[in-house]
Amino acid sequence: MSSLTLYTPAGVLAQAQPLKRAAKRLAKLGFDVEIDESALAKHQRFGGDDATRLAALHRIAKAGPHVALASRGGYGMTRLLDQIDWKLMVKSAERGTRWVGQSDLTSLQLGLLAHAKEGHHPISWAGPLACDDFGRSEEEGGVDDITQDCFTEAMSGALEAVGFRTEAGFEELGVRGQLWGGNLCVLNSLLGTRHFPQIKGGILFLEDVNEHPYRVERSLLQLQQAGVLDAQKAIVLGDFSGWRKSPLDRGYTLKTAIERVRASTRTPILTGLPFGHVRTKVCLPVGAKAELYVQGREVLIGWAAEHHHHPHLHRH
Repeated sequence: MSSLTLYTPAGVLAQAQPLKRAAKRLAKLGFDVEIDESALAKHQRFGGDDATRLAALHRIAKAGPHVALASRGGYGMTRLLDQIDWKLMVKSAERGTRWVGQSDLTSLQLGLLAHAKEGHHPISWAGPLACDDFGRSEEEGGVDDITQDCFTEAMSGALEAVGFRTEAGFEELGVRGQLWGGNLCVLNSLLGTRHFPQIKGGILFLEDVNEHPYRVERSLLQLQQAGVLDAQKAIVLGDFSGWRKSPLDRGYTLKTAIERVRASTRTPILTGLPFGHVRTKVCLPVGAKAELYVQGREVLIGWAAEHHHHPHLHRH
């Protein structure tokens, strides 16, 4: 049975119920679930003060569960980055603890890559959050089947590819590189710091929520102007939802914003990845060596799974 620890590294949990619900559901899926002692701590908008949340990270890294699943994102990891014992965190990932989450967790996942020794690729998982994905009541829609299946396969080591449909125009594209990325705003906040991984020839995936297309465009152009986009083999965009149209848009949309960014870089930018602040999300191994192939409009991103005897693909 895989041990799984739930903890709160960033935003506060307003209520305990979703966390308890998530713990029950994850236990039913076969995990040996433990809720970290400070998971329900509260300080302003954070899940405990900085020292409390930092101690939880280090405590879990030392305990070495199979899975460390964040309860939620929000904001708070940025405050901890300069104080994290990165050697300890990298060692925990290399020993097999899967640090899973998304959104604010992007900074932890990219920090693991930035602080690893040369030639080392500690892998973490961009994936669900306990309360958002496993803590929803049945009235709120419960757990998404694909999200759950993808998570359990990824945590067992069986998941080795995800598939989705993209726009036309990328037929026969095939690239290999290190898979990395996460939340666009969080990733950009690391630019110019020692916590930003210098990855060349990678496959960069990005998503965000509540960001108007002009803000998405600005962030993507910042990456382009910093040389990050041109240095990659491919960019894969997930979901960018939750924004409101403005009367000033006048035909300006997320599509036209992406077209503008495409015109500024030689790196292909694909859309359609089922990942982000959405109910149905795949799991992606951050830091893994991956291959991306396009046939027609079908995209496959694959990597070496830990168990080769039964390959699994999740197609959305």
